[in-house]
Amino acid sequence: MPVPPPALQPLDTRRVTLTDRTLDAVREGIRSGTLVPGELYSVYRLAENLGVSRSPVRDALLRLAETGIVNFERNKGFRVVLPGPRELAEMIAVRISLEVSAARRAALNIGQDKENKLQSVYAAMEVATKNNDELTFMNEDQELHAVILKLAANSYVERVIETLRDATRLVGASTIKGTRDLRAVLIEHRPIVEAISAGDAKEAGRAMEAHLRATGRVLLADAVKRTGNDQDPDEIWGQLID
Repeated sequence: MPVPPPALQPLDTRRVTLTDRTLDAVREGIRSGTLVPGELYSVYRLAENLGVSRSPVRDALLRLAETGIVNFERNKGFRVVLPGPRELAEMIAVRISLEVSAARRAALNIGQDKENKLQSVYAAMEVATKNNDELTFMNEDQELHAVILKLAANSYVERVIETLRDATRLVGASTIKGTRDLRAVLIEHRPIVEAISAGDAKEAGRAMEAHLRATGRVLLADAVKRTGNDQDPDEIWGQLID
């Protein structure tokens, strides 16, 4: 039997983009760990929880299902799904192809960042690292990439990467608990922030690619271990990325 989802904040139904707002609420539930991977949830109860009809909830979940982050079970409900090794490698490949060029473009557009948002988000990541605050760190990490994508000024890429990051973040949280700590992840981001802030497009792209490749390798190894897959992570990586 599906369990009722944990409490999420009701939505403002006056907004015309109700599906988008529902999508944001579900994503936040996934990011915060409120919606737990593998648990069976009721679409009806989630709609009731959010204070909306089932239509925007179904539409939002269908959009997440397109990337494999959600699976439906007929007449039962839905589950949040951790991506398997190959799916994860495919996501990393897409992120590399889009985010490297976005970092270059962000460096060219950095003069438009009047509030120096990039530096302030990185500073927040540093504080979270000192406090060993994993949830805040993961949120600020995601925000940092979002700021870079916004500076790149391509809203379509923003939407694609946002969903892919939600999926890879599910695996990433487990690697922080095991194979690497917050400081290691923080240090990976420093060259990206410095290059973009300096307006160095070439170095920004190089630093972003290095970060995504390093992160992707760790995530893929973790996914292979978690699923008991006997395939060599290097083989999967080589087929899709190198």
